[in-house]
Amino acid sequence: MLSNSPALTPVLVVQRRMTHYRVPFFEALRADMRAAGLQLQLAYGSPTDDESTKRDSGDLDWATRLHTRYALQGKLCWQPFGHLAAHCALTVITAENKLICNLLEQFGAAHRRVVLWGHGANLQGDPDSLRERFKSRIALRADWWLAYTDMSRDLVQALGFPMDRITVLNNAVDTTELVAQFAAVTPESQESLRAELSLEQGPVAVYVGSMYAEKRIEFLLDAARELRERLPGFSLLVIGGGPQQGLIEAAAVKAPWIKVLGIRKGANKALAASLADVMLNPGLVGLNILDSFAGGLPMLTTDCKLHSPEISYLDSGRNGLMTANTLNDYVQAAVALLSDRARLQAMRAACMDDARRFTIAAMSRRFTEGVLGALSAPIRRGQRA
Repeated sequence: MLSNSPALTPVLVVQRRMTHYRVPFFEALRADMRAAGLQLQLAYGSPTDDESTKRDSGDLDWATRLHTRYALQGKLCWQPFGHLAAHCALTVITAENKLICNLLEQFGAAHRRVVLWGHGANLQGDPDSLRERFKSRIALRADWWLAYTDMSRDLVQALGFPMDRITVLNNAVDTTELVAQFAAVTPESQESLRAELSLEQGPVAVYVGSMYAEKRIEFLLDAARELRERLPGFSLLVIGGGPQQGLIEAAAVKAPWIKVLGIRKGANKALAASLADVMLNPGLVGLNILDSFAGGLPMLTTDCKLHSPEISYLDSGRNGLMTANTLNDYVQAAVALLSDRARLQAMRAACMDDARRFTIAAMSRRFTEGVLGALSAPIRRGQRA
């Protein structure tokens, strides 16, 4: 339910749908905005049918639900929010092509500031496609940008958007509990799980996340087999599920040193991952890099051109490694790191430092600062589009 306080400036933030991992962020943002003299008016709609199967939706009883209709198998979304924006000084919308009502706000409401929030580009898309060219054009029709990461900022700036109107959020999820769960793991619980899994006394790598094509599961398995040949007693733990889980299960039948652990959450996930020395993720890297930081597990990935903007959090050689996109380069880098305990420990320490850096508290503060910047700057929409 939207309500304005006379002492606070109302700001509308619109989300196409609400995921559970965004709930803690919006709770933090609500408090930070209030402290800055702003009243957060949050509105969100419903997921597509396919998204509903993920069972990752969240809810906030103080937010407003939007009527949502999808067309063309979810490629277009009609989600009117103009009646809410009319009572606010500024509207924050996400940069998604499918959101038709965004265009009404971006090209109308000349008296009201519009802020775009997003990746800056679809890194898995074709930049020359009509869809991406349209998105690039529309990205300029804003008064301010809230960019996910440094990479997102660079992408938006490259389109011609002014640098001084871009705020980098450092997109994050709440890993506070996960960090605490890793810290609570005891040597006794680790030894018990090692015995249960029949782990050998050799290096251990872990894969954590969904299993689908962009994650390059076959590459992961090929790399693991090579590592097993070069590192005596090497084991691979696999946590998660997804469409390509069968590839992992089939490989594990022939290679019992591959341990298929399924989906694990909370303390169980932390305990299993804590047995590893590194995290292997040769395909798409996104917010799961924060899991590697929380557990002090350097992530090894490749320059595969599939990554989300959060890949910019990886500082290759300090908190993880990015190799050339070849199996040989990837395996060689993994062998070298797992054979150098001092270097590995230094990287693990860097990961834990970064777990304290990329937080929803910091993201919320930056978001609030960006909104304040937009409110204090003249409206620029229409100058360049």
